[in-house]
Amino acid sequence: MRDLEINIKGMVSAHAIIASSIFIATLMPHFFVEKYSVYGTHLAWLYSVSGSVAVVNFIIFWLLGISPPTKKHTLGYKVSRTVRSCLHFVVSCLFLHLVLVLYGAPLLESALETFSLAVLLSSLTTVRCLCVLGPNVQAWIRVFSRDGAMSIWDTSLQITTACTAIGTLMGAFPIPLDWERPWQVWPISCSLGGTFGFLTGLIVAPGWIYWHRKQLTYKCK
Repeated sequence: MRDLEINIKGMVSAHAIIASSIFIATLMPHFFVEKYSVYGTHLAWLYSVSGSVAVVNFIIFWLLGISPPTKKHTLGYKVSRTVRSCLHFVVSCLFLHLVLVLYGAPLLESALETFSLAVLLSSLTTVRCLCVLGPNVQAWIRVFSRDGAMSIWDTSLQITTACTAIGTLMGAFPIPLDWERPWQVWPISCSLGGTFGFLTGLIVAPGWIYWHRKQLTYKCK
């Protein structure tokens, strides 16, 4: 139980750093992009947040030693693992882009915006899966199946991914309304909703795990 509480404290610190990186990434383009604003130059904000979250996740999980250990230490194996991780990320972006189009995203006039939203969602979800589980599809299926979590980090993946998806869906509701607000332009409300959902997941995950710590029986990594 004590080890679990120590791991939860580590998760709180990691999530706080990741959340802080989003706020910093929101401010950074101001120094490089003319007339920068989250609404007016939304793609600049979107890619800034995507890149920041991806890099910080990799650094945090590497420092914490959360990533699954490699059985082989040869250079070729490490290169292969990196290439497979990059391939997983690209496939994730294409898959999410297709899902967004199927659910009504503009196909031609906003193709770049739609793909950029897919990149953001992949940075918020897929990158965390790669950091925790590696490019192992079977492990991903296990974690997102019922009772498939084997560590608090697996549970964190479940919660943050669900919150990101819910936030993105909720962000789509205001788009067809005639409020004529600047944040209703595709895909601003969806990307903001997904990001706020992700931030909510970062807060909810350690709290939920701590609240249910006596019922959790898996071993912490």
